Amino acid sequence: MLIVSISRKPNFFEIFLKPFPDTFAVSNLRRQKKMKTKVILAGLLACIGITAQAQDAKTEEPKGKAIVQVFGNFHTGFGAENDDRGFELDRSYFGYEYNFGNGLSVKAVMDIGKSSDVSDYQRIAYIKNAMVSWKRGGLTLNGGLISTTQFNFQEKFWGYRYIMKSFQDEYKFGSSADLGISVAYKFADWISADAIVVNGEGYKKIQKNDGLNYGLGVTLTPIKGFQIRLYGGLNESGEEGKKDIANIAAFMGYKHEKFSIGAEYNQMWNASYKDGADQNGYSIFASVKLSKVADLYARYDDLYSNDDWNIAKDEAAAILGAQFKLGKYVKIAPNFRMSMPKADGAKNGYSAYINCYFGF
Repeated sequence: MLIVSISRKPNFFEIFLKPFPDTFAVSNLRRQKKMKTKVILAGLLACIGITAQAQDAKTEEPKGKAIVQVFGNFHTGFGAENDDRGFELDRSYFGYEYNFGNGLSVKAVMDIGKSSDVSDYQRIAYIKNAMVSWKRGGLTLNGGLISTTQFNFQEKFWGYRYIMKSFQDEYKFGSSADLGISVAYKFADWISADAIVVNGEGYKKIQKNDGLNYGLGVTLTPIKGFQIRLYGGLNESGEEGKKDIANIAAFMGYKHEKFSIGAEYNQMWNASYKDGADQNGYSIFASVKLSKVADLYARYDDLYSNDDWNIAKDEAAAILGAQFKLGKYVKIAPNFRMSMPKADGAKNGYSAYINCYFGF
């Protein structure tokens, strides 16, 4: 058997490219790598650009906010016992709050109102808040001309400050702001505590003695919507011949998305630093939400003085009304009020109000 072997000579290109067997493959691989690198760099630049824009947008967001609240009303009495009527600009708050970040913020608020002296027809202005606050986790620290903690919780729960003050504020059991420091800590969702030390004269007066006002409060939320508040305070007289003022307050309330109801009892010993000038009283209030823009509210107060030392101002009072929200910043609240003084021979007073609120 004959086997013939035929050999083929390599052509010119095979001879020329033999020393460089992978030149074209390597070049192609490099081009692919460069293309991938460009894609990755483009993606990184895009991410950096988006991040920078987000950071710039975050930086541009305002950290401060204006505080504007104006309380006004038109009222008229009924009968010879109460013929007072007219328009009234009851209260105005103007201020600014700025948040520095990391829990640090400052707030300053002016309070423009009227004198408690019936013979003084001029408006008066006070600095109500000039304070620094710091929050971290469950801890809150406040210092300066701060809001007090004696009845702040009850006032927020009541929710109609522009119509009527909360019980302790209405009957002068304490001041809503004072110069000093306060601390609050939330131990868990169901319990928090707070303590406060202030001068004791309130925000409308400068300190005139060495006495201080101490307060300690505990707030409990055993179930959602149900809250209990206990508070005790001691306001030192700082002067010989005058007694220290002591306060206790107990509050209980339930707030639902459709309604709320609350009740508080308050006791004060040695009012105005006078021995035996004791007062006590309670307040019951409720509200029902009719719609997103309308609700009904009612409240009953009863104030007593020990041995009738303050009988001229002791009274029971009731209020019944409705509230309507006109947009985001305006509220109107028509209501009917009745006062029942406890002094001998004093007659009940009846009046109608249309309270107005503007604020943001």
